[in-house]
Amino acid sequence: MKSSDGFDARRLRPKGPSNWRTRFGAAVAALMATCGVLLMLAGIASLIGHPPALGDLNASPLGASLVVVAGLFVLYVGVWLWRRCRRRLRRTGSLNMSPHLMKKHD
Repeated sequence: MKSSDGFDARRLRPKGPSNWRTRFGAAVAALMATCGVLLMLAGIASLIGHPPALGDLNASPLGASLVVVAGLFVLYVGVWLWRRCRRRLRRTGSLNMSPHLMKKHD
């Protein structure tokens, strides 16, 4: 006979640490990726022939190409950090599985 009086399954698992730092990191990473895209677009616009996008910073083709490269770098770092934070948010504390075995929803 099954007796379930006073049984609470939530007591069996310890409460995990709060993940507000990871969420904040994901938000900062998303802002970095957005800024990277905007920098890249401003540099490309200057290369095409509309130089007042960033003022004197990208008036020359060399400056515009440096803005494009900086935008690509900021975009790459933002996406890398965002994916790392998302992976940490989805990680559960109960099973230690390899990251490549998890379902890929990102």
